[in-house]
Amino acid sequence: MSEIDTSTSDGSTPAEPAAPAPPSRSDAIATPPGVTVTDTVASSSPGASAARASAPVAAPSLTRRGRLRKWDRPPPPHDWRWYVGNLGKTLIAMGILMFGFVAYQLWGTGIENARAQNKLENEFEELLAATPPVQFDDEFVIVDTPTNDAPATDDAADPDAAADEPALDGSDSGEVPVVDAPAAVPVEDQNIPLLENGEALARIEIPDIGVNDIVVAGIDTGDLKKGPGHFPDTPLPGQLGNAAIAGHRTTYGQPFHNVDKLQIGDDIVVTTLNGEFTYKVTGTQIVSPSDYQVISTSDPTKATITLVSCHPKWTAQQRIIISGELAPPESAPVGEPILNYGRPAEPVSTPDIALPAEDVDGQTTGGQASEGGSVTGNLATGDSVDAGDDVSGSLADPATNAFDQFDSDETTDGIADAFSDGWFSDPAANPHVGFWGLVVSAIAIGAYLLSRRTRRDWIGGLVGFIPFVVALYFFFQNVNRLLPPNL
Repeated sequence: MSEIDTSTSDGSTPAEPAAPAPPSRSDAIATPPGVTVTDTVASSSPGASAARASAPVAAPSLTRRGRLRKWDRPPPPHDWRWYVGNLGKTLIAMGILMFGFVAYQLWGTGIENARAQNKLENEFEELLAATPPVQFDDEFVIVDTPTNDAPATDDAADPDAAADEPALDGSDSGEVPVVDAPAAVPVEDQNIPLLENGEALARIEIPDIGVNDIVVAGIDTGDLKKGPGHFPDTPLPGQLGNAAIAGHRTTYGQPFHNVDKLQIGDDIVVTTLNGEFTYKVTGTQIVSPSDYQVISTSDPTKATITLVSCHPKWTAQQRIIISGELAPPESAPVGEPILNYGRPAEPVSTPDIALPAEDVDGQTTGGQASEGGSVTGNLATGDSVDAGDDVSGSLADPATNAFDQFDSDETTDGIADAFSDGWFSDPAANPHVGFWGLVVSAIAIGAYLLSRRTRRDWIGGLVGFIPFVVALYFFFQNVNRLLPPNL
């Protein structure tokens, strides 16, 4: 086979064809994630098919529906659609947080209340078991019918005539007069523990609406989280005067949720260390939050009770007041009143070791006991008793149990303070709200960054879910402190 002559007419070898110029920047095509610029250039040059076969390109991972995953997609343009979309996501997140806060108020606070009630129940049962019964004389027993040791007369056969005659004192004839109520047990003969706010005071039972809770001393926001609270500036249940108890209707176990369903004559049973006392409902009224006079004592010779809660439900615009009066035949002997649990009307801070006061004769006055000791005698204002002491004797003093103290300025001011709390009434909660808000934000950002690094949403959600819920719980708990207490 003859060779082909490739030389030119002048005998020189022809030049090689020029290589194609690389594409300019304006001709470059946007490359998808996972494809390099070299691959793009190679695909546009001659022999691209052979290059693809020798160097395969890794394709981006796709979802089951054949779509690019969120982390592999190119960033969207920041136009009006981007801003509207982010605004919608923010509003949805805020709505979810608000629903979560409502759920916390309805169920989360109930969990806190149940735990507190279980602890208070055990403490109160132990206190009842360790407290001796109240010792009272026959003069404290209710007399239902008169007795007459004198021989019967003709007048006894005529009840109308006997009714018109004046009552006898029984001094000569042996007749015992009829009384409407027993004489009040003196304060020194009652079981009155030295209480601090938030400690178990009594048990309240209202069978008609299913209430069975431990009542704590005090009506501060922290006290009412544990259960119904007793107004310290009112007498104790089972004493002469009006004992007032406040409780929540919608949160923290909602002990007074259905007090509006009570009818006249329904029972309110309160058990204290002095016995069991049954009150009969006498009426219901709706008052303004500032109308605190409704729980003041109007008749110091009667033992009454007042239940206070917010009205209507879910708001604190008004107060619902349930009034009741003691039924002596169904109750233990009523006692003389004492205010503020025998504590000074205006508590003051005292050092751990207090020096006893001395009078002009050099005699020590007052009493003092160390932890675990006991005190006997009259505890007057200014005496020092440490927590855990056993106290016997009189807790009475003119500042705590006198009937004229029902209308004192200290008492009415203390009652009014319980009705005056509103929004942001607990400024100490502000730093806690800020701290837990930062913790919640940090956990959310950390979960997002983890998902971005692993390119899997479920990994960040799985790792951050439990810490986020725990931090959010404490955030809601402190935000709730800034809301009105909703008596």
